[in-house]
Amino acid sequence: MAIGLLSGSAAATPGSGVSARTLAQGVTDGPVKVTTAHAATVLARTITIAPGGSTGWHYHPGKIIGVVVSGTLTRTLASKDGACRVLTSRPGDAFVEEGGRRHVHNWRNLGKTPVVLHATYILSPNSPASIDAKDPGCAR
Repeated sequence: MAIGLLSGSAAATPGSGVSARTLAQGVTDGPVKVTTAHAATVLARTITIAPGGSTGWHYHPGKIIGVVVSGTLTRTLASKDGACRVLTSRPGDAFVEEGGRRHVHNWRNLGKTPVVLHATYILSPNSPASIDAKDPGCAR
């Protein structure tokens, strides 16, 4: 008995009456670091974009961690020089988007099936989830 305790397998208290359902799981293409200077609002959403649909140009006052569940999400990220980056995310892909006015973007569904993703927002208390922005004039 003492040998089991020394090897790190301590007796745990069993749970009761608890269940969990995984909504989405994905892998990012790089490390993830989330820090805030003060208390934060955490908002979790399921977002569906119909075929041909678009979020419109916007930015977030905080970070977003997203996981694509179905469909193909096309994310256009504005850049200062107007060249913009276009990224494609498929089911199982996860991504982190920085917040702030410098991170204007548009999410689109160019496919024939709905895009469904789960997004977790890390926001300052009382902040909106997103703020509309002008089209930055990305090269098409």
